[in-house]
Amino acid sequence: MSRPAVACIGAGRMGRGIAVAFAYAGHPVRLLDAKPREPAAFAALAASVADEVRTTLATLAAIGLFAEADVAAIAGRVSVARAEDMAEALRGVPLVFEGVPEIVALKHEVLRRVSAAAEPDAIVASTTSTILVDDLSDAVAGPERFLNAHWLNPAYLVPLVEVSPGRRTDPAAVGRLKGILEGIGKVPVVCRASPGFIVPRIQALAMNEAARMVEEGVATPDELDKAIRYGFGFRFAVLGLVEFIDWGGVDILHHASRYLADALGDPRHEAPPVIGRMMEEGRLGLRAGAGFRDFAGVDADAYRRERLSAFVALLRHQGLAREPVLDA
Repeated sequence: MSRPAVACIGAGRMGRGIAVAFAYAGHPVRLLDAKPREPAAFAALAASVADEVRTTLATLAAIGLFAEADVAAIAGRVSVARAEDMAEALRGVPLVFEGVPEIVALKHEVLRRVSAAAEPDAIVASTTSTILVDDLSDAVAGPERFLNAHWLNPAYLVPLVEVSPGRRTDPAAVGRLKGILEGIGKVPVVCRASPGFIVPRIQALAMNEAARMVEEGVATPDELDKAIRYGFGFRFAVLGLVEFIDWGGVDILHHASRYLADALGDPRHEAPPVIGRMMEEGRLGLRAGAGFRDFAGVDADAYRRERLSAFVALLRHQGLAREPVLDA
């Protein structure tokens, strides 16, 4: 089965990660250098890309993801083109990613060249992790096909891709991009164009709080990271953050937030206004039949069993599930 080619402008870490993800899923990938280079410099870049793609795939094969004998075939789907050959490289390509450094002027310049060379109906997606899509869309001819696709490193392993449309993005382009990403095994989520998107915004808060706790002597780095891996991370690998509020109860978060804000003397621990409104309305989560989600008609016992089963599976995966002691 022939799969369409995908292109990425910028042959850095993100471009190479995206290339591995699409090549693994059977797509030819054209990585384009973002700037003109002398022949020797371009040859060195192309060799570096080829070596990193092969090394990444060999590592994944060595740890059991697929057969090592298939590394060469998958790596062979990735090619590197010169910036001067953009028009030829983008011919017939339905999806183009922009992956150059986080400099607005540079992205504008590259997106102008891309949108002029790409097929008229090709989706153009920036991979920016910091710049809002509407701050870039003026550089794109046909902004209705332009949106952001924020991958998390390593792009070839992390399933999530945050898809952020702009004011002028056609919903059909969002649907097409989601379908392509799902077709290679990714899990796209759509979010409004907002600083930090979803994961980086939450991640920054959590990392800063962890650093603050080390600074305050609450725990050593090793103990703190152990708590995250076997508590925070374990729990939220099964339950989403908002789902967990409904699972445990909105009132639990409300009271815990008030206590922490008072005890630590810092308003950063205060709950947002939506939690107070939900308390007033009695939308306390699963046990009340409504929280952030409506649980009317949901078999709460079956839902709990399904989530608990996922926890047990994760325990077994981590080698932490133990048989009961029956001879006590």
